[in-house]
Amino acid sequence: MAFVVQDYYDLTHLLHEHPEWRTELRRLLLSDELLTLPEIVRELAAAQQRTETRLESLEATVRDLAEAQKRTETRIEKLVQAQERTEYAITKLTEEMKWAKDHLGDLLGWRLEARYREKAGVFFEHWLRPVAVVPLEALRETLEAKLSEEQVDEIMLLDLLIQGRARRVPDTPEVWLAFEISGVIDLGDVERVERRTALLHRAGYRAVPVVAGQGLTPEANRRLQEEPIILMLDGRSQGWERALAAA
Repeated sequence: MAFVVQDYYDLTHLLHEHPEWRTELRRLLLSDELLTLPEIVRELAAAQQRTETRLESLEATVRDLAEAQKRTETRIEKLVQAQERTEYAITKLTEEMKWAKDHLGDLLGWRLEARYREKAGVFFEHWLRPVAVVPLEALRETLEAKLSEEQVDEIMLLDLLIQGRARRVPDTPEVWLAFEISGVIDLGDVERVERRTALLHRAGYRAVPVVAGQGLTPEANRRLQEEPIILMLDGRSQGWERALAAA
């Protein structure tokens, strides 16, 4: 039979009076998927809530990390600045130490030069006699007649010049000891005395190169093993025979 409007009103009245029938009616009218839809929606809402909670926690963590990163960058910047100040201080200290070392070497060299000049007879009479300290300027006129002005000026830079006759060489020839004196003898000292002695040879002097000091670098020591040069370390000497023979 046909379902009329009055029937609809009667049905709604019955459902209103019997709420428990609504569930059964929904089960009959709706598919399983639609029936479970409210539960799904609730689960989705709960999941959304949990996601939002985790997102808020994640955002807080990100903010904390950003603040920590900022603090770290600030500390790093301070460390970099401190490192720059330290490096600057080290550079200044290194420069000052080099300056002090250079000047100490100069002072030691001057002290040794004065010592050898004042007591030339004591230090050299075993090999030379008589022993005489010769002012370099006394040779300038003779040197200028045989060498260029630059070469003469180079010889004038010798630290000390001593003249005498070689006692332990046949015929006791006249020799000239050309000195380079430093606190610590380095390769540069050896090369300078070789160069200046060679110029004296060119001018006709029987010159013998001598390096003197209180210390000796390994590079200078290796060079001295190869060349006929007298070495004097704090008053003790070696290499006389070879150097005099070469001269």
